[in-house]
Amino acid sequence: MSAGLAALLDDVAVLARAAAASIDDVAAGAGRASVKAVGVIVDDTAVTPRYVQGLKPERELPMIRRIAIGSLRNKILFILPVVLVLSQFVDWLLTPILMIGGCYLCFEGAEKLWEAVGPHRHQHAEADATEEPADEETLVKGAVRTDFILSAEIMVISLNEVDHEPFLARALILVVVAFVITTIVYGAVALIVKMDDVGLRLARTGDGGVASFGRGMVRGMPVVLSTLSTVGIAAMLWVGGHILLVGLKDLGAEGLYERVHHWEESVHHHLGAFGGVGGWLTNTAASAVLGIVVGAIVVAVVLRFHHRGDAEAGAAH
Repeated sequence: MSAGLAALLDDVAVLARAAAASIDDVAAGAGRASVKAVGVIVDDTAVTPRYVQGLKPERELPMIRRIAIGSLRNKILFILPVVLVLSQFVDWLLTPILMIGGCYLCFEGAEKLWEAVGPHRHQHAEADATEEPADEETLVKGAVRTDFILSAEIMVISLNEVDHEPFLARALILVVVAFVITTIVYGAVALIVKMDDVGLRLARTGDGGVASFGRGMVRGMPVVLSTLSTVGIAAMLWVGGHILLVGLKDLGAEGLYERVHHWEESVHHHLGAFGGVGGWLTNTAASAVLGIVVGAIVVAVVLRFHHRGDAEAGAAH
């Protein structure tokens, strides 16, 4: 009887260790996948605050909560089943899909650069200033639509990092990624949009250093938002370019990837102790340049079709 009980306890211990190892594997896979998607995460965090600008302070957090729920719904109910089916039965499609998403990121980054430095930047600023604020329902739907594209990119990038895992492990990892990234993004957005309110309250109710700190928070908010937007643009170009670089290699066109890898190794060798950082910066800079070039091409094509459509509409009238 005691021997049987001991054997049962041994079996339970083995199962417990296996379950713990599986949990560790899922956590490690989710961590790797989330890190690879960091560029899109930054962009998602940078984009969302604009949807709550101009709202009453008491409506900001409820709006963010609604957008976060919509984002999680996008990831879990719509995107996750599709990418899992693709990875299981037509995994060769993942690289082209990933590259299409990379082109979109390059386009988004290049378009924002064009809006900032192009000849019509003042017109964009005037249009934004005179545009009537949309109602809350419209804002939520617009934010969730934009999030769908970014969420799809996050999930495909994450899947690409764990595509060697068994089906169930992939599913669990992506579910963890969906919850973790949604929490990080919209938690950060909530902190950002409420930072000026917190600063204003400290400035009004505090005294001495506390009040000064509060006023500094209020003054610093435009800088934070501007910096976040700039980082988001850079991240889109870098991540998009890197996706295309690796995708070309996976599809057999290894020339450009090998050239960048050679530059990276050369910098790593010559900088000694700082070689790791230098090599990463080299790869990042090359990826960003590729992102700018591809993004500029896509922007030029889109603008050409847009102008042609306007011209045809004008001729019809």
